Amino acid sequence: MFSDPKKNIEQFALHSGMIIADLGAGSGFYTALTATAVGDLGKVYAVDVQKELLTHIKNEANKNHHQNIEVIWGDIEKLNGTKIKASCVDGAIASNILFQLEDRKGFCAEVKRILKVGGKLFVIDWTDSFGGLGPQQSSVFSLADCKALFASDFIIEKEFIAGAHHYGIVFSKK
Repeated sequence: MFSDPKKNIEQFALHSGMIIADLGAGSGFYTALTATAVGDLGKVYAVDVQKELLTHIKNEANKNHHQNIEVIWGDIEKLNGTKIKASCVDGAIASNILFQLEDRKGFCAEVKRILKVGGKLFVIDWTDSFGGLGPQQSSVFSLADCKALFASDFIIEKEFIAGAHHYGIVFSKK
C-alpha cells in the first residue's frame, strides 16, 4: 500500500471537539477518518474545487451518519477561498495536493489565515513518481520544498514516513 490514511491520521493527535479543515479533500478518505476522530463535538470542513467530489463526500457522510462534516466548494489557493472564518480551525490537512497547486504561496497564506495560533498543519505528499502512479517526477514537491514553503509562518513539529512513496510532516502555526 502506498499510504495508509488510518496510520497517518494517528500522527495528527486528533481529539474530540477539534475543528479541522481537509483542504483539497478529494474522495474524502481523510475527511471521514477525521470526522470520527473529532466526534460529534467537533467539525470537519471538506474543501475542494471539484463539486462532484464534494457530492460524494456528502453522500458518504450521510450514509455513515457523520453530521459533523460540512462540504465547501472553494479554492484553497486563494485568500478567503475556503470561505472558512479566520483563525477558527485547530488543524488543516493537505494530503497529496502540494504537487498539484499552481499558487503554493496563496495556499500557504490561506492555511495561515484559517488556523488558530498554534494550530496544526498536517501535510502528506509524494516523495517520487512510482510506476505511473502519483505525479510526474518533474511535479513532485519534495520534503525540502515543503519545509521551505511553510518556514516563515510555521514551526516543524515532527516528520514521519507516510508510506513507501510519501512523506509526512506536522507544522504548527507561529
